[in-house]
Amino acid sequence: MPTAESGNEIWPALPLEAWRDTAATLHLWTQIAGKVRLMQCEPVNHSWHATLYLTARGLTTGLIPHQRCSFQLDFDFIDHVLVIATSNAGIARVPLADRPIAPFYRDLMRELERLHVPVKIHAKPNEVEPAVRFDEDDAPRAYDPAYAQHFWRVLLQSQRVFERFRGRFLGKCSPVHYFWGAADLAVTRFSGRRAPTHPGGIPNLPDEVTREAYSHEVSSAGFWAGGGAVPSAAYYSYAYPEPDGFAAASVQPPGAYYHQTLREFILPYDAVRESAQPDETLLAFLQSTYQAAADLGKWDRAALEKL
Repeated sequence: MPTAESGNEIWPALPLEAWRDTAATLHLWTQIAGKVRLMQCEPVNHSWHATLYLTARGLTTGLIPHQRCSFQLDFDFIDHVLVIATSNAGIARVPLADRPIAPFYRDLMRELERLHVPVKIHAKPNEVEPAVRFDEDDAPRAYDPAYAQHFWRVLLQSQRVFERFRGRFLGKCSPVHYFWGAADLAVTRFSGRRAPTHPGGIPNLPDEVTREAYSHEVSSAGFWAGGGAVPSAAYYSYAYPEPDGFAAASVQPPGAYYHQTLREFILPYDAVRESAQPDETLLAFLQSTYQAAADLGKWDRAALEKL
């Protein structure tokens, strides 16, 4: 278990086996909040209107428009509460604690109604299997406050380095944002050229969403807590479409590898955490995998990058 002291680590430990159940709970909670934002905000290319963002205390939807007033949802991983705040001084709090998804969902929807900002969402999770409706998910759920805070602190450090990487690019580039579908923090660079139609096939996600997200060539990198084919927290980097020779490209640092099933480069989080220079280790991974995608994909790097 994390201790109070270890919670102050700059790059804290995040062993998936120790907080897997909490990670699953957080994933579904953030999907609910993200879907609230999705329903109220005007569409932006590549689903950028649906993402969450980091704050000094957790994750936020940012400002969400509504007929009566604007509002936002903030996950506070210091006091462990979801705060609903409206522009007309309304406030509500939903505790983050061990309990099923259904009562959390009902409490959030009830508070939105009470604050006069009701929102109806598609109450079925995306990109997970099985996809049980939020209002019907009465299975016991775990929430470990210490590990939830560790996760947020890893996201903070990752975002800081991602922003350095993002700032080197002159072309179209996404914000550093949190995609609640797959529960990853990501930053994506674009070549500016159209991409072939994506095949889709992501579980419980309409193919048209995936195809719009990958309408143009990308080199995308991010952080994920792990699961399935990747049994621990890790950084990833992939290209769409994947250029010939990408899988065999030489990338940095030592320990980074190409995952044949996921078709992306993987760098275990612990390789960064345990490095003498974590920032530079992560930057080397981001830069070398991008360069492999851009060079093999024949991007116009001279026009897209800062000198």
